[in-house]
Amino acid sequence: MYFIYIKKFLRVCYHSQIFISHKIHFLLGDIMEQYVILIVIVVLFVLASAVKIVQEYERGVIFRLGRLVGARGPGLFFIIPILETMRKVDLRTVVLDIPPQEVITRDNVTARVNAVVYYRVMDPSKAEVQVEHYPTATAQMALTTLRGVVGQVELDAVLSERDKINKQLQEIIDDATDPWGIKVSAVEIKDVELPESMQRAMASQAEAERNRRARVINAEGELQASIKLADAARVLNEQQGALYVRTLQTIKDATEEKATTVVIPLPIEIMGALGLNKENK
Repeated sequence: MYFIYIKKFLRVCYHSQIFISHKIHFLLGDIMEQYVILIVIVVLFVLASAVKIVQEYERGVIFRLGRLVGARGPGLFFIIPILETMRKVDLRTVVLDIPPQEVITRDNVTARVNAVVYYRVMDPSKAEVQVEHYPTATAQMALTTLRGVVGQVELDAVLSERDKINKQLQEIIDDATDPWGIKVSAVEIKDVELPESMQRAMASQAEAERNRRARVINAEGELQASIKLADAARVLNEQQGALYVRTLQTIKDATEEKATTVVIPLPIEIMGALGLNKENK
């Protein structure tokens, strides 16, 4: 009887071992499947990070373990994951608006001047390596240069010689940003705001200048008219009947309209007979 019990016990143990073995194999298979899925996801993520695409107006600056490799693009290219990193740089022209600045000109006049700067990145590698955040650096350089240049000229020059000042600003800013790989193509002063008292003073000055010019023009006209009258009098004196013809023409002009004036012409010969001619006089 004991032999029968032992045999049943061994049979139960055998079946239990088979069940446990199947269970262990099932669990190991499930874990391996999860690890395989995780590995596939990691591999896909790494491959996706290695593929880079930049637009036509952009360049990708590549750094390998912190060292500069160079600029790549445009289009599709690959980098080494983990070892290489990329920073995009826009090559399009940037329009930088300088806010109004309080400036004291050379003749001690306070004015508010604002301008606009046009620049673009020519060397992406220098723009990333030579300066920290090149848009901010360019903006600060333009702002400082604007205040310095306008402060060295008089107000009249700022108002009348803007092209010259714009050229000077462009050259100074371009020379300062050239080591950063940036090209400044143009600088334009947009507006110059003056205090109300200065505006009234300039208006008075302009009015006085206009009055002076009007008086000068009037005097020049009187001078030219007197010269012409003198020439006309000389011609009339030289010709015997010229004055009489001119008198008749004047009478005709005066009597064309309805008038109460009566004009009685006297011949020049009567005046000569009375001794009123030029020679007797």
